[in-house]
Amino acid sequence: MDGGGGLAESTDARATPVILRRGWLPRALALLMAVAIWVPAGPALALSDTQQLVVEAWRLVNQSYVDPDRFEAIRWRQLRQKALEQPIETSAAAYDAIASMLAPLGDPYTRLLRPVDYQVLRSSTEGSLSGIGLQLGLSPDGERILAITPIEGSPAALAGIVTGSQILEVEGQSAAALGLEATAGRLRGAAGTKVELLLLTPEGSQQALVLERRELDLQPVRSRELEWQGHRLGYLRINQFSEPVPGQVKEALTRWSAAGIEGLILDLRNDSGGLVESGLAVADGLLDGEPVVETMDRQGLREQIRTSPGLWFAGPMVTLVNGGTASASEILAGALQDDGRSLLLGSRTFGKGLIQTLIGLGDGSGLAVTVARYVTPSGRDIQNLGIAPDRLLAEPEPLNPGGTDDTWLEEAQQQLVDLLDPRP
Repeated sequence: MDGGGGLAESTDARATPVILRRGWLPRALALLMAVAIWVPAGPALALSDTQQLVVEAWRLVNQSYVDPDRFEAIRWRQLRQKALEQPIETSAAAYDAIASMLAPLGDPYTRLLRPVDYQVLRSSTEGSLSGIGLQLGLSPDGERILAITPIEGSPAALAGIVTGSQILEVEGQSAAALGLEATAGRLRGAAGTKVELLLLTPEGSQQALVLERRELDLQPVRSRELEWQGHRLGYLRINQFSEPVPGQVKEALTRWSAAGIEGLILDLRNDSGGLVESGLAVADGLLDGEPVVETMDRQGLREQIRTSPGLWFAGPMVTLVNGGTASASEILAGALQDDGRSLLLGSRTFGKGLIQTLIGLGDGSGLAVTVARYVTPSGRDIQNLGIAPDRLLAEPEPLNPGGTDDTWLEEAQQQLVDLLDPRP
C-alpha cells in the first residue's frame, strides 16, 4: 500500500486508500460491498475482453461509489460510451481508458490500480512487500523527497542510507520530477532485481548506490520499554494498519499490563492508514465499550461502531500524531481524543474522512473506490481539516520517529509522567 512513513518505499497519505474488510463494516455497507464484488456483469457479446474490462470497472464504480449524485454532474454514462468509442485493443489501453473515465469524479482515492500496483497494495496489507526497505517522505517545504528511515536489516539499511538523505534520482530520473508516489513506485519491484539511486547526504555529499530488491517484513508494529524519571513506560509505534497489527498490539499491551508498565505512548506519526478493520480492532483493545466511528454510506445510512467491553491496557496513555497520520489512524486518534482516553500530541493530522474498498477486476488489476464517509464519535467531519492535537509540539518535527534524537518522544514521555505524578 502507498502510505507516508509506514511502509517500505512508502508515499504520503494523499494516495492512500483505507481498505475495508467486511467483518467490521456496518450492515448496510457490508451489503453494498457484497453487491459490488459478487454480482456478475451481464454478457456483452459485441465487446472484446479489453472493452469488457472498461465496462466492468464502470459498473463496479457505479454500484459502490459513495456519492452517486456526482454521476449526473459529470455525465457518467456518457463517459463510459466515450471510452468505448476509442480503440481498446490492449490491457494498457483499457487501463488508460478506465483512468480517464474516473478522472472527472475528482476523487484521487477512487482510481485504477494496474496489476503491479494492485499486487503491491494487497501485499502491504498482509505485512509484506518487495523492495529496498526505504521509507520516504516530503521535506517540510514540500520540495524534496527525503529518506525517513530504512527498515532494519533491509537493503537500504545495509547500504548505510541515513535519515534525512535526499533522493535525487532513481534509475537516472529526477525524483523531484517524478514526485513522491512515482519515486516510491520505482523503488519497489520483484525480489532479485536491482535499482540505481543517487542520494544527497545530510552532510552535502552525493552517494550513488545500486541496491538489490528483496522481500521485506514491513514491521508494522514496533514496541519497547522506556524509563523516564523513575517510571516504566511502554512505547508502541504503528506504521500501518495491516492484518498482523491487532495481534501484535494485543501481545505487547497484555505483556506490559502483566509486567506493571505504568503508562503507554502510542505513536501514530506517518501512519497513513491501511485496513479499517485492523484499526478498529486496535481501538477495541484501548477503549472500553465506547464509540469509535460513525460511517455514512451512499444511501445516507449512518451507523455507529462501538468497541466491546474490556481493555488490553487500562493505564494512562498519550498519542503522537502528525500530518502523515491519516485514514485508519485518524479514526483511532479521533476516537481516543473524543472519548477522553488519550491526549493527542504533535501536529494536525492529514484530514481524510473517506473510506475506500479494494476490488479486483479479474485480470490482476483492481479498483480503489470510495464507498463511505466517516465522522469521529463527537460528530466531527475531518475531511480536508484533520484533527488538531491537544498540544502542539515544537517544530521542526523530528525526521526519525522513535529514534535517539526524537524530541517529540521525549515530550510525550514527560507529558505521560505528568499524568502519573500530577503536580499540586
